[in-house]
Amino acid sequence: MKSFLLIVALSTAFSLHAQAESPTPPAQSVSPANQNPPPLDPKNMDTSVKPQDDFYLYANGGWLKRNPVPPEYSRWAAFDELTEKNSDALRKITEKAANTHIDAKAAPEIQKVGDYYASGMVETAIEAARTKPLEDELKRIDAIKDRSDLLKAIARLHAIGVGAFFEFGSGQDAKDSTREIAQAHQGGLGLPDRDYYTKTDNDSKKKRAAYVEHVAKMLTLLGEAASKAADDAKKIMTLETSLAKASRTRVELRDPQKNYNKMTQADLQKLMPDWNWTDYFTAIDLAEPGDINVGQPDFFKTANAIFTKTPIDDWKTYLRWHLINDAAEELSKDFVNEDFNFNQSILRGTKEIKPRWKRVVASTNGALGEALGKLYVADYFPPEAKARALEMINNLKAALADRIKALDWMDEPTKQEALKKLAAMNVKIGYPDKWRDYSTLKIDRGSYFSNAMRAANFEVNRELKKIGKPVDRSEWGMTPPTVNAYYNPMMNEIVFPAGILQPPFFDPNADDAVNYGGMGAVIGHEMTHGFDDQGRQFDATGNLRDWWSNQSAEEYDRRRKAVVDQYSEYEPLPGLHINGELTQGENIADIGGIKLAYAALQKALDKNPQAREQKIDGFTPEQRFFLGWAQVWRGNQREDDLRLRLNTDPHSPTHYRCNGPISDMPEFQQAFNVPDGSPMVRPPDKRVNIW
Repeated sequence: MKSFLLIVALSTAFSLHAQAESPTPPAQSVSPANQNPPPLDPKNMDTSVKPQDDFYLYANGGWLKRNPVPPEYSRWAAFDELTEKNSDALRKITEKAANTHIDAKAAPEIQKVGDYYASGMVETAIEAARTKPLEDELKRIDAIKDRSDLLKAIARLHAIGVGAFFEFGSGQDAKDSTREIAQAHQGGLGLPDRDYYTKTDNDSKKKRAAYVEHVAKMLTLLGEAASKAADDAKKIMTLETSLAKASRTRVELRDPQKNYNKMTQADLQKLMPDWNWTDYFTAIDLAEPGDINVGQPDFFKTANAIFTKTPIDDWKTYLRWHLINDAAEELSKDFVNEDFNFNQSILRGTKEIKPRWKRVVASTNGALGEALGKLYVADYFPPEAKARALEMINNLKAALADRIKALDWMDEPTKQEALKKLAAMNVKIGYPDKWRDYSTLKIDRGSYFSNAMRAANFEVNRELKKIGKPVDRSEWGMTPPTVNAYYNPMMNEIVFPAGILQPPFFDPNADDAVNYGGMGAVIGHEMTHGFDDQGRQFDATGNLRDWWSNQSAEEYDRRRKAVVDQYSEYEPLPGLHINGELTQGENIADIGGIKLAYAALQKALDKNPQAREQKIDGFTPEQRFFLGWAQVWRGNQREDDLRLRLNTDPHSPTHYRCNGPISDMPEFQQAFNVPDGSPMVRPPDKRVNIW
């Protein structure tokens, strides 16, 4: 199932890297000779490019030439290289579990992981079943006779993780971060973003036409006649377009104050008078919804009209579509291939579908992430990695505290609040202290789709049961094998899964300079998210509260706008610029992260004067620091994928994530003796300086 996490994971968190289209990258053979490459491999550089002209190409040009995007991927980057290693590890774990017949009570993680993976690998059974696993759900949709039935059918789809019409789940109360409350948010679209329905450029028009064709093909696979499927696809497009026009843009969704609209059930009922919320809550088995945060009230006002005015038959077609769209990856090859053709080939330019084992490993990680993660860390996460990461985090915290104290634009009362927030920032490394309990989730070696559906239903129910209860601050928002990291403002926590604490981000055999340029900057990035344009609006305990003086807030806003202006200048494709407003939080975190990491490295070098004077491969520690930074952003990308991400991704393309922050740093200019006026040196009056 594709979208159940979108329904229930509604709290704001800022990750280092946009999740790839799948957590598992293409497998490539790894020989003993290249299993442990040097922390900085000179072969990855292109010294024909001068550092002052384009540092990204200077540091990574050799790697970029040797690493075209594999046919089954839309992009290939340092993140994917590391994920490849984790993917191979997860395959070994899942296959071993699948081949181990063990009592579920004795080893529940092994049983569930093994059975889930095994059910996804039995292609003959999946092909023979085809749409049979969907029969009960399709019958419920076919039986809809009126709006009351329609409401219950939508609620049923929400219960099994299908994001039709809108999204509903649980999340922290942004102004009382100790409590979980109900959350209702805009949703119900089949395309990646509302702008795909509203933009008038030629590429958007082509994508919309391709989407209608795709929906029609999927409906014919479900058994509709081609002519009816074509008509139904147009009706689906009309309904989704009406939802899209009522939706906020991604830039508008970045404002946490506007997304906080807590109201009673009675107030919500007034907002949607023709949608019986009591019946909905009964249908999803939510006895006491309490107060509800309605993220986008105007969306729900319009949704009420759409609910009443759209013909029942059109709604039934829409719900069938969203069911098969979410279920496609667990169905027979004809559904899988058509799903790939649109979502990967047309939208992202991917040439080939991934082998089955990779797709099933990814699904297993999505459905049973902490059960699989528990097995993963037992074999692949050494304790010394956690200890050294914690040491780096403490050094980065000290560096940020120093910088806050020295800021000339922030007044003293605001500084004290900022330091209080930094001191309270929680740190999670590797894996949870308390593992998720999957004991009530039935997983067997029967239907792959049924396993995925039950896993989605388990997660929805787990989230709904939180409503009205204290927040569990031990929970994680990523699985342990994930190659990523995040900051959660309502938890005021930084989280680093075991999966990312490996080369090129963190190398236990590397010198401090490389590790601070890589993992140190990642740590600094997540810390800075606590003080980016969104994160700064939350206080030390995670509450949405204005703790800034007017003067300091105005000074911050001026500097924030400078970041927006800088990145809006960049033009990754002709005529397509980075959306500086959408990406500002990640850009602020990148700029702050590398500055903090550099300051922390200087502290480490002060404790080891010999290291400061030592050159490795002809590079000083400062030069190796920036080379370490550059190598974590190396990556090749297909044009279609780049277009999609420029529309939807809050992260800038990797070329600009590398060059943008260091072009603001005099330390980079000094390290490589870069002349004033070079492309890699921004004029002093345009340099960004926040943290």
